[in-house]
Amino acid sequence: MKQKFAWMLVPIMVLFISFSYAQEKSISGTITDQSGLPLPGVSVVVVGTTNGTQSDFDGNYAITANVGQVLRYSYLGQKTISKTVGEAARMDIQMTEDAEALEEVVVQGYRTGTKEKSNVASVTISSETIQDRPNASFVQSLQGQVAGLNITSNTGQPGGESQIFIRGVNSINGATQPLFIIDGAYSTSDNFRSLNPNDIESVTTLKDAGSTAQYGNRGANGVIIIKTKNGNFNQKLRIGYRGVIGQTRIQPNDYNLQDSQETLLLERERNAGLGSGLTDGEIAGFETTEWLDVFFRRGLSQDHSVQLESGSENSSQFTSLGFFDQQGILQESSLKRFSLRNNLTGKTENDRFNYSTNISVNYSTSESPNSIGTGGINQNYILGAFQSVPYLSPADYNPGEGNTIPVIFRNTPLFLLDKLFIFTSEVEELRMTGGFDVSYKLTDNLTLSNRAAADYAEARTLSAESSRGFTRQLFAETGNTTPGQQSQQLTRSLSFNNTASLNWGKEFGRHTVDASAIFEYTKNHYDTFGYFARGTDPKTEAPGDGSSFVGDNAANDFFVDDANANILSTGRVSYLGLLDYDYDSRYGISGTLRRDGSSRFVGDNKWGTFFAVAGRWNISNEAFMESVDWVNTLKLRASYGNNGNDIISDAGGFLTNVSSPDLTEAFFATGSGYQGINSIFRSQIAQPDLKFEVVTQLNVGMDFEFADRRIRGSVDWYQKTTEDLFQFTPVSSVNGTAGLFKNFGTLENEGVDFQTDFDVIRKGKTNLGVRVVGNYNISTVGETPSPDGNIDAGFVEGGLFREYYLTRYVGVNPANGNMLFLDAEGNVTENPDPDTDRVASGKNIFPEWQGSFGFDFSQGGFFVNTTFTYTEGVDRFDFDYAGFVDPTNIGQFRLSRDIQRAWTPDNRITDIPALSFTNQALGAGSDRFLRSSDYIRLRNATIGYSFNENELKGTGFSELRFFLSGENVVTWSEWRGYDAESTVNTSRRFPTPAIYSLGVEFKF
Repeated sequence: MKQKFAWMLVPIMVLFISFSYAQEKSISGTITDQSGLPLPGVSVVVVGTTNGTQSDFDGNYAITANVGQVLRYSYLGQKTISKTVGEAARMDIQMTEDAEALEEVVVQGYRTGTKEKSNVASVTISSETIQDRPNASFVQSLQGQVAGLNITSNTGQPGGESQIFIRGVNSINGATQPLFIIDGAYSTSDNFRSLNPNDIESVTTLKDAGSTAQYGNRGANGVIIIKTKNGNFNQKLRIGYRGVIGQTRIQPNDYNLQDSQETLLLERERNAGLGSGLTDGEIAGFETTEWLDVFFRRGLSQDHSVQLESGSENSSQFTSLGFFDQQGILQESSLKRFSLRNNLTGKTENDRFNYSTNISVNYSTSESPNSIGTGGINQNYILGAFQSVPYLSPADYNPGEGNTIPVIFRNTPLFLLDKLFIFTSEVEELRMTGGFDVSYKLTDNLTLSNRAAADYAEARTLSAESSRGFTRQLFAETGNTTPGQQSQQLTRSLSFNNTASLNWGKEFGRHTVDASAIFEYTKNHYDTFGYFARGTDPKTEAPGDGSSFVGDNAANDFFVDDANANILSTGRVSYLGLLDYDYDSRYGISGTLRRDGSSRFVGDNKWGTFFAVAGRWNISNEAFMESVDWVNTLKLRASYGNNGNDIISDAGGFLTNVSSPDLTEAFFATGSGYQGINSIFRSQIAQPDLKFEVVTQLNVGMDFEFADRRIRGSVDWYQKTTEDLFQFTPVSSVNGTAGLFKNFGTLENEGVDFQTDFDVIRKGKTNLGVRVVGNYNISTVGETPSPDGNIDAGFVEGGLFREYYLTRYVGVNPANGNMLFLDAEGNVTENPDPDTDRVASGKNIFPEWQGSFGFDFSQGGFFVNTTFTYTEGVDRFDFDYAGFVDPTNIGQFRLSRDIQRAWTPDNRITDIPALSFTNQALGAGSDRFLRSSDYIRLRNATIGYSFNENELKGTGFSELRFFLSGENVVTWSEWRGYDAESTVNTSRRFPTPAIYSLGVEFKF
């Protein structure tokens, strides 16, 4: 019976299938925009199926569908259109502009909104702004892009961390770096050597309390939100490649250093060094070695990235693979990075349930020289490159025979060549970030969401020095024939945060209300383990391996090894309420209230309450502005609120999230006491009164767009006060310590941000735009803990933050060649009192003005972009120059030709003291070598060509562009050193390099 029934169904099914195929037909047509121009790349999908296509360069499309099925046409910036397939074989479509879709979306913290209805001071930088930049870390590409965002690089190490402040420095001892958020995962360090910049879609900087108060005790120093790329719905697979190759090189200096003959003649004159006793003929025979060219190099750089994007009707994906390899300009410095990222987004058919996942796995290895910035003549390669005497040569060093080098200072370059031969310093890092977002529309107005994100980092630091090296042989104990050493440190950190939120929003005529309730949990874990091994056998030495370790024995204690381990953790719990109200797109007000609990504090101090209120007036939307045609946008904004900072002691690096976790507790330790007896003693005094530092900020700003949006920008005035600063307060030594940390005093920042874009030419395929970004900021100290209002130099009530307090140098005494100074009353003296004659200089190391300017030009496919950065008001000590004119270095190190101007009885009017001046020690506390390091720098210049759609017809490419780029191209500055940008007062630093690169990018 069943078989008979099946046979009866066969002709029915055949008839049904035949009927279905009879209804299937080919549909074609042309898609145009509201002006009638063809639209390429429009997505055309048969609703409910995976059948889809895109319009070509001329807006034409063709697709197969059944009568009665629905075709959906979608394109960014245009309203989506749905059409039912009928009898007609041709369906031409004209799309219309979607004003809401085109309106710029801005990040306002935990939520997004339109630019028109934003109440806060925030700036978003798109991927186009930071692309084509050959920097190892994307943070360096942000320099000068955002008003109030001050970024400086104090090292040329590839992937090295930068110093970042938003609107000044907010703390003396606590964390000052902004909070970074990468796809929802929290981080408070810019250790982004393992993040591929090509994955970034946008970077948003939140600056005022109206936006940062939402992050409570995390947002005191501002917030930088990084969003990575995603695919698009209804998108066919697109494959893209970006490749850049380049070269790094050191920037020039203006120290005017002596050659070998000048150096040896001066040594002979002073009866010092190798030149002592040499004849003119012997001196003439020496060649000049530029040690800068020995220890520095022109490094190679390459960056490759492959990206895959695709999407169906309800899901999309973005996947990228990246490889970056950059040789540093200093020998033994490099960074190699491998990266993988996958971002998924999805939704249900009714669009009520949405989800997204993101995961990245990044692995990097780097060579990182140690002892940079120190005075170690056998450790710091920079010292050897800058100061080594020019008459020695690399040929004077025999590899592997460091123990034969005579121990005299002028042999510094030979010691360091030996270190290059026998020393290893490496960092290996694995970093993974991941997140999962879900949201569900309970009703049309009520949405429940949850975001979970984690940032995991694991780093292994290796340092090894062979027994054969000069340093190990020099400091070896008598009888120690294997004095090599090796150390390794493994650190792991995990930052996890979960945010659950309930959002309600509704429109009532001209009124719009949006409210959110949020619960957030954050946990940070950190652990480390390491060892320091003394004694390695040169026959079996292998850095990172223990096969060469020499064991200790009863006869000596040469090889006693050290081990260390530490486990730290911190946590936070937060409750947050957000309320936003808008009336007719003219007036808006928003409020934030956040309650934070931190594991770093105890009792009532564990909890802090932070708030903000922000409002706006869209003047351009008023009826009386309708006749003012040249004003497109004019908006006034104001906000007031506060943030907390529970990282009151900033350990930096991996420790930033877990620093100072237990200062409220008392600890005891064991060790050697009186007469060597094992004892127990107090190692930390509990400080249960510690609490949040609190930053309160007032901001008033204006956004404007004039003359058909040809002139666009914003200007903001702000005033910030940090209260309850974490400071060292003196106490009686009877407590076993000279002082304790307490919350006391204030620090103030006041300034102005401005950002302007001006379209000079906007005509067809020719465009020229000019942009200017600037920030003016002054930091001053409020109350201090000591009775006389002075903690130490740089912290005086009412003075500049970290102001220099120095004796004033006024020149050279023409009578005897000694230095001259002013005492506190302004009298000239050779012998100022270092304690009583120091005065406020009115100078510090932080800029008063900083920002950028530049232009963007395009003609057809040809384009040129430039960015000039500038700072004003930065004063630093040029200790490198101090060494180049120090007469005690004659016979030991290289000097500047300036020293040839030194005072003599026949050369009395000069700026260089006598070579034998008697008050040299008094110059250490003076402003003699305090110099302005203000500069204007061509930070980036890019020139290239992008092929248009017609030029790419038939090639298979949808995009193709070539470009040349230069980073740190040229600097104009009074600073004579290798890098005007640095903001640290130490010498022999690793300067940031100039980078020149060639790149290609294409998609198909």
